[in-house]
Amino acid sequence: MRRIHLCCLAMALAGSATMVRTAVAQTAAPSKTDTSSKAKRPAVKKTTPARQDKRASEAAAIEQAARLKAEAEARAQREAEVAAQEIRMQEAEALVKAGKPGEAYDLLEPMEFERSGEVRYDYLLGIAALDSGKADKATLAFERVLAVDPNFAGARLDMARAYYQLGDLPRAKTEFEIVLKADPPKAARVTVEKYLAAIDYQMHAKDTKIGGYLEGTFGHDSNVNAATSQGQVAVPALGNLIFTLNASSLKSEDYYLGFAGGMNVVHPVNETVALFAGVDLRQRGNMVMTQYDSTTLSGNAGGIFSLGKEDSLRLGVLDGQYTLGSARYYDNTGINGEWRHVFSPANQVSVFGQQSYYRFVNSARFTGMTAQNFDQTVAGASWLHVMPDGKSTVFGSLFYGQERDVTGTRPDGAKHFTGLRAGGQVALNDKTEFFGNLGWNYGTYSRQNALFLTTRRDVLYDAAAGVNWHWDKKWAVRPQLALTHNQSNIAIYKYDRADLSVTIRRDFN
Repeated sequence: MRRIHLCCLAMALAGSATMVRTAVAQTAAPSKTDTSSKAKRPAVKKTTPARQDKRASEAAAIEQAARLKAEAEARAQREAEVAAQEIRMQEAEALVKAGKPGEAYDLLEPMEFERSGEVRYDYLLGIAALDSGKADKATLAFERVLAVDPNFAGARLDMARAYYQLGDLPRAKTEFEIVLKADPPKAARVTVEKYLAAIDYQMHAKDTKIGGYLEGTFGHDSNVNAATSQGQVAVPALGNLIFTLNASSLKSEDYYLGFAGGMNVVHPVNETVALFAGVDLRQRGNMVMTQYDSTTLSGNAGGIFSLGKEDSLRLGVLDGQYTLGSARYYDNTGINGEWRHVFSPANQVSVFGQQSYYRFVNSARFTGMTAQNFDQTVAGASWLHVMPDGKSTVFGSLFYGQERDVTGTRPDGAKHFTGLRAGGQVALNDKTEFFGNLGWNYGTYSRQNALFLTTRRDVLYDAAAGVNWHWDKKWAVRPQLALTHNQSNIAIYKYDRADLSVTIRRDFN
């Protein structure tokens, strides 16, 4: 039995060993199925350092190309935007020159964030803002210009103008004085001086102002008595008999000396109302024809009312006395008014009216003069334009009036008249001005003249020209020639006159 057990154990151990060998053999050598599967998989290649560097370079190149493309696109977009802005800048410049600053400002304002700090842009923006009434915006733009270029005289001048518009007179005065110290061109200097004078006037507007003048004149008058040169006249009422006029009724020439002086006072009551008063005396003495010496004394007083920045109203009363020879000839009193509108610093228009009462005085020399009494009404309009230099001006006026026959005994009755006047002055240099004016007055009367059996009609032409030479701020010399021609359908009222004179004047203020 024991032997049988041993045999069985040996056989069992041998079987186990065989199974172990088989298992080991299967592990060490793959099966046919495994070998076939391995052959179908792709071979895995090992990555070398060189291959890794190449891949990194390719990735960097792709990234750089993408970045350059993005930068080029951004640059192209920016250039397109700059080109579009340049077109708007040019359009804005054209609009400013065309007098359309508001439209120019609307074009420029959206670009302020991007182009603020550029001298050209900021200056153009400032001009557009200033000229379209946005002075506060203009100062900001001009300040940026001057921060970059403190010597930009144009920006400094326009900055001063902006402060002036804002009513900041002290800062405006400071900026204008800086421009003046830089010795600007003549035209700019004249503009600056004009602004400084206006600023000085406004800063002292509340001060009472007293002014005056004195004049002395020497001259020659070809017709001191404004009489006809026709020695004989026919009188239709007397059958056209020829009458010879006496010497006192004929044209007479003479040399003369003249004197004039005046004073005026203006007192501001408040910012909108001021009171004024003035007196004026003019005397003329002939060398030979002393019976035609004349003296005119006149006075006026009233109020000036400001109706805003552009409008003002002046109302006053007047009184005067005229003496011929040594006899009092007539007195006149009246009222007058003037409304003035300032369209711009260079243009203003006035509408005026006056009602006067002329009362003649009977005297030993002049008898029956009260028959000449009349009331005069005049209304008209005028225009004044200041040239760019600030000193040269042109003006024109149109007026209509009538003289009412108060007593009903005036020889020619009532008178209606219409007139035109135009003239101006031109600055020849800083001290000299040429002036000239022309006038036309057409008058018709209502009553037939009893002696000449016709209704009187007169056409008066006058012209004057001369030079004002200021050798000092308060002193001036004025040579001038004045010509008058009165054409009338009644012979005794026709006359010509030429007055050549030299006047020396001293102003006080």
